[in-house]
Amino acid sequence: MPEKRWLRVLLVAFIMYTIAFIDRTNISMALPEMSRDLHMSPTEAGSAVGVFFWGYLMLQIPGGYLAEHWSAKRFISLLLVAWGMCSAGTALVTSGRAFWIMRLLLGVAEGGVWPAMLVLISHWFPSRERARANAYWMLCLPVAVVVSSPLSGWILGVWNWRVLLVVEGCFPLLWLVIWWRFIDDHPHQARWISADESGYLRETLAREAGLKPASQGFQAKVFLQPVVLVMILIYFLQNCGSYGFLFWLPSAIEHAGRIGSMKTGFLFTVPYAITAAGMVLFSRHSDKTGDRRCHVALALAWAGVFMMAAVLTSRVSPLLSFLLIALVGAGSYGTLGPFWAIPTESLPTDIAGSAMGLVNAIGNLGGFFGPLVVGYLNQRTGGFVVPFAVLSGAWLTASALAVLFLPRRKFPAVQPVATMH
Repeated sequence: MPEKRWLRVLLVAFIMYTIAFIDRTNISMALPEMSRDLHMSPTEAGSAVGVFFWGYLMLQIPGGYLAEHWSAKRFISLLLVAWGMCSAGTALVTSGRAFWIMRLLLGVAEGGVWPAMLVLISHWFPSRERARANAYWMLCLPVAVVVSSPLSGWILGVWNWRVLLVVEGCFPLLWLVIWWRFIDDHPHQARWISADESGYLRETLAREAGLKPASQGFQAKVFLQPVVLVMILIYFLQNCGSYGFLFWLPSAIEHAGRIGSMKTGFLFTVPYAITAAGMVLFSRHSDKTGDRRCHVALALAWAGVFMMAAVLTSRVSPLLSFLLIALVGAGSYGTLGPFWAIPTESLPTDIAGSAMGLVNAIGNLGGFFGPLVVGYLNQRTGGFVVPFAVLSGAWLTASALAVLFLPRRKFPAVQPVATMH
C-alpha cells in the first residue's frame, strides 16, 4: 500500500518539525512581555530574536552531508535532545544579553534538521511526488503557529513566558522516542514496507539519479553554480519577509487593537490556517505540471502583493487590512514545496544535501535581518506600516529573481517502473 509511507514517514517528521518550529517561534508570542521584563528596546528584541539564524547556519552544510553519508535518523535524534534543552534553558535568562546567547545556541541546535529532513524525503519520494512530500512535511510551519499560538497565549495569560518556554521545551525530548521507533533512513531498512514498494522506490530513484548531471566531487565550484547562488538570494529575501512577518505580527496586532495575549494568540492563527491551504495547492499543482520556477515566482508575488495591499489599506480599514494580511502566508510559505524540490532534481545526489544546507544556511540569515529591520523601522516610525511595506518589497524582488534566473525547464514526472497495488 503506497499510502503507508506518506503517513508513516511524513506524519512523524511533521510532528517533529512542528515541535521545532514551536520552540523557535514561541518567542513571538512572549516577546512583548519579555521585552518589558528584560528591558529590551524593539531593536534589541529584534536582534535577539533574529540571532537564532546566525547559530542556525553552522550545521546546515554538515547536516546535509551527514544525513546523506551517515544517517538522517541518528543526526536528528541528537538534535532533538540539544534543542529541547536550549529551548527550556531560555526560561532561565535574566537579561537581554543572556536571551541573545540562548537564542544563538538554540539556532545551532536546530540548524541541521532542515537539510537532513530534505535528504530523508528524497530517499522516500521520487521527483513526481517530491514537491507534495516537501509541502506536506512543511505544513508543520503554519500548523505549529495555529496549534501553539492559542496554547502559548493561554500559558502567558495564566502564568508567564518562563513557564511557556519550559513546557514547550520538553516536547522534543518526549517525541524522541517516537522518532527513533518509526523512522528509517532508506526503504530497504524498513520492515514495514512491502518488497514490491521497496523495489519500486529503489529502481525509480536510481533511474532519476541517472538523469542528473555527473558528480563533480565535494568542491567549491559545485556550490557556485548559478542555480545555487540564485536560490540563496531568493531564499534570503523570502525569509526576510516570512520571519519579519512571523515574529512581529503578534506585536502589530496587540499594538493595533490593544488586546490581551489570549486574543492575540487566536487572531495570530488566522493567517497561518490559510497558509496551510496555500502550501498544499501550490505544491500539488507544481507536481501536476512538473513546473517549479513559475510556482515559486507566483507564490512569492502573491505574498508581496497582498502584503502591499494590506499596508495601503491599513489606515482606511484595519479589518480589511487584516483580511489581506491573512492571505500573505499562503504565498510566502506556498513557495517552499516547489522551491526545495529543485536541488534534489537538478544536482548530483551525493552533493545535493550539502548544497541544500548551503542554501538554507545563508538564506536563513534573512530570518535575522527581517525581524531586525522591522524592529528598527518600528522604533523609528512608531508603527508597522513602513516595516511591512519593506517586507512586501523583499517578496516581490524574490519573485522577479525567480522568473529571471531559476531554471526554465520543467522537471519531468518519472513514471513508475511497476504498477503498485
